[in-house]
Amino acid sequence: MAAQRSTTDILDAAVHVREAARSATSGATGIGTVLAALSEVMEYDHASLTRWDPLRRRHTTLAGSYPDDATAYIETRLHHDPVFAVLRGPARGGLWLRDVPRQLLAASPGFQEVLSPLGIQDGVAQCLFATDGRYVGMLNVSTRRPRRTPDPAHAVVTLLTEAFAAAVDPRSGPSPEETAAAGPTADVRPPGGLSPRELQVLAELTTGRTNREIAERLYITPRTVGTHIEHILAKLDLPNRAAAAARAAAWGIEPSR
Repeated sequence: MAAQRSTTDILDAAVHVREAARSATSGATGIGTVLAALSEVMEYDHASLTRWDPLRRRHTTLAGSYPDDATAYIETRLHHDPVFAVLRGPARGGLWLRDVPRQLLAASPGFQEVLSPLGIQDGVAQCLFATDGRYVGMLNVSTRRPRRTPDPAHAVVTLLTEAFAAAVDPRSGPSPEETAAAGPTADVRPPGGLSPRELQVLAELTTGRTNREIAERLYITPRTVGTHIEHILAKLDLPNRAAAAARAAAWGIEPSR
């Protein structure tokens, strides 16, 4: 078993998280660097940072390591979960799994259908708000190992909330002029805001493969493929998979060999 890190070590790691968030906000690096830095504050099995889309009423994953089904839940169903109402309550503090009342866990599809099957025993869900009060996204962190009590990471994650919010807030990123001036080293967003997995599925659509055939190539279930296609059509505002395939071809996106 790894030695417990001291409070000083965790605070030093928190400084690196703030630096990574500042870098991601400016567009110098991707959001994934923030989660990588966070792993030095608290070890985790899965984590994600998502941005809230107020027009589509859903979250979009900017970086994460959850399985596809869990990611789909976070993006499209989590904001309907009874736990979410607590998260967005007046206190606006992170909700640690160990502190969630049993009756609330029993009523939560997110815990019963997603976290419990993954063997998750601890972690935190943190709603993120911009300085002007807008809800901009969410941090989710999960671990299969119960954490020690007291845990200095509790306070540190709370202190980092503003940094996380700035990193996911689209209004706090670089302007189009700044991005163009930065040249090819700038952090380039995926076409249409699609996740890496959605881009893979989109590429497969150009071949005319069925959901089952795509699933076999990507080692996921046909149902998950269908969910990704729904997300792709919604994000790109397209009517069907044929139109999505045409868009992929126009972008020059092709499936891997």
